[in-house]
Amino acid sequence: MTLKSIFMELPRAASFGWHSVNRIRQTAGVLGKTGLYWALGDRLPAPVLLRRTFERLGATYIKIGQLIASSPSLFPEAYVKEFQRCLDQTESVSFKYMENILKKELGPHYIPDIFSHVDETPLASASIAQVYAARLSTGEDVVIKIQRPGVETILATDLNTLYLAAVMLEKLVPRLKHASLAGILSEIRRTVLEECDFIKESENIEIFSKFLEGTGNPDVVTPKVYHQASSRRVLTMERLYGTPLTRREQLFKASQNPYRILGAAFETWMDSITKCELFHADLHAGNILILDDGRVGFIDFGIVGRISGKTRDGVQSLIKAMMVMDYQTMAESMLTIGMTRKKVDTARLAKDLEYFYLSLESPPPDEDMAFAVSDLPEPDQTLLEIVRIAETHGIRFPREFTLLLKQFLYFDSYRDIVFEMAGADMEGLMDDFISKMEGLDPTLLQ
Repeated sequence: MTLKSIFMELPRAASFGWHSVNRIRQTAGVLGKTGLYWALGDRLPAPVLLRRTFERLGATYIKIGQLIASSPSLFPEAYVKEFQRCLDQTESVSFKYMENILKKELGPHYIPDIFSHVDETPLASASIAQVYAARLSTGEDVVIKIQRPGVETILATDLNTLYLAAVMLEKLVPRLKHASLAGILSEIRRTVLEECDFIKESENIEIFSKFLEGTGNPDVVTPKVYHQASSRRVLTMERLYGTPLTRREQLFKASQNPYRILGAAFETWMDSITKCELFHADLHAGNILILDDGRVGFIDFGIVGRISGKTRDGVQSLIKAMMVMDYQTMAESMLTIGMTRKKVDTARLAKDLEYFYLSLESPPPDEDMAFAVSDLPEPDQTLLEIVRIAETHGIRFPREFTLLLKQFLYFDSYRDIVFEMAGADMEGLMDDFISKMEGLDPTLLQ
């Protein structure tokens, strides 16, 4: 591969102007300090050192860290666990800088032409954008998602530089091609840069909204998008008033039936896998709102997934099997979803899965036993172990599958909320889920 062909691998969007050169200089400075600390004796374990360095480097590397944490089929276990510590919340940028984005995108007179008021204190602050409460000049309460200044340039520069380095490294060390570093970085680049396109996110919301309308679902809603107040770097949406699942004390005081609420959320998400062209791939507790009127709100469609028909069928089969602890079907479904270069003994895989699930309920006393999981009650940790077990049998999963499985495990983790809130009403919840999945009469499961 020639140097010219390497540069041809870079996307047309790559921009190496002054801002990009300055970003490379900043990156070199952070890496230089990390190397100096190492030389002076700050010898942290490699995963910890890398995670801290990523956090110092900012938005791009935090996003990469989050992707590492959610992709156990692609990265070593120690790194996946360590990058669970990457924070979603980041230090906020002053509104005067964010207002410059508003003026550039919506015009210098965005007040009063579009908005009558914008609250200068952000409701949320993340690595790519900040969210503000506002009111349109026509009277509707909205939230404005505003992209951080310069973040897209930073992301493009960082990711293209990393991609170029990976391509060159694979050229210099051919055996690294088997690790597919360039391929992994290419996928990360595509995913992260897509999050910067708020027009794309608005399209995702509308696709999901049409799916809800088509299925006649009255229990789950998505925020309305106001296109006249939106652009590629600004997204204005209806403000949904409610309580996220993360605020348990407030949920306990509410009168809504959590059995019905979480049942509707889970059923809707399951339906979207088979009936919608995309599924919400980041529906953690903070992105599920229990609205004041008793409905459920799905928010933040920056990360969505799309799967093939084969993977979709395999995932449906796997989730059904996980709900009834049918380990043999779980093993066969994993084989359908994943890729393998050798013959897989599904009976042995089923036994290992069964042992893992039993150990979750009663951790084995023998520390040397294969699947000691006393530290694996969380969704990400459980996902990591399930994927690891499959990989020991030669199965490698596509990233879209890990997004799906992680989301299912999120829902599984919400059961303790329902238990605390619903008490006896929880009885039969999983039976209802299973019957809906299989088209059975719930009474047949009694």
